[in-house]
Amino acid sequence: MSRMSVFSSPFLLGFDELERLMDRTARNAGDGFPPYNIEQFPATKDAPLRIVITLAVAGFAPDDLDIIVEDKQLLISGKQTENGDNEYLHRGIAARQFQRAFVLADGMQVSGAGLENGLLSIELEQPQSKPAVKRIEINSR
Repeated sequence: MSRMSVFSSPFLLGFDELERLMDRTARNAGDGFPPYNIEQFPATKDAPLRIVITLAVAGFAPDDLDIIVEDKQLLISGKQTENGDNEYLHRGIAARQFQRAFVLADGMQVSGAGLENGLLSIELEQPQSKPAVKRIEINSR
C-alpha cells in the first residue's frame, strides 16, 4: 500500500524534491541534544534575511565540532574524546557525540560561525530574489 502524499495533486508538478526534504527533516528530528535556538532577522533594504542558529555545546572545543553544508542540508556534529586516565567520584557530565541537521531553502547560504562561552552560533543569509516573469512564445505546428 502506497502512502498518500500532500504533493500528489496533479496541480503540483515537480515537488518530489520538496517531499524528500520533508521526509529527511522528519527523520532527523532525533533527540534534544544539544539544545538550540533559531533567531530570524527580517530583510531590510540594506541587508538580506538573516537566521542565526545557536547551539549549547559546553565542553566542546572548536576542533571537536564540524559544520558541513551538503545537498541543501546543514549538518552540525560534535565529537568529544574521553580521557581514560581520570577517576571520577561522580560523573554527571558525559563526553558525548551529536549530529544536528537543518534543511536549507534554495539560496540560503552560511555566512559564518563562531564559538563563544559554550555557544556555537551559525549565521545564515538568504539574499532577496527578484520575481521572474517570462512570456512563452506559442509556436504553430
